[in-house]
Amino acid sequence: MSDERKQYIAKYKNLFWYTPESKKEEISDSLLVETILNYGDMEAVTRLFQWMGIKNAAKIFFDSINQSERRKNNYYPEIYNFFNLVFKRYAQGNS
Repeated sequence: MSDERKQYIAKYKNLFWYTPESKKEEISDSLLVETILNYGDMEAVTRLFQWMGIKNAAKIFFDSINQSERRKNNYYPEIYNFFNLVFKRYAQGNS
């Protein structure tokens, strides 16, 4: 795990309250993106896009929601709708 990722998770560790400290370094990219988009504030989302890249975050988001309806339902409906639109416009090049 990169130092940048470790620092990011440490900064927002309160959002991962259900994950034991010893397991925080094992958080998957899909869980990280899902948790930040659902529960993070604008600063957390912006910082996620800065170090992960909006295109990479979008890929993780779309890969996750396309796996199953259950995975899609892990996102709050308004969060799913908002980031679906944002990622389609800014990360996939569609205008």
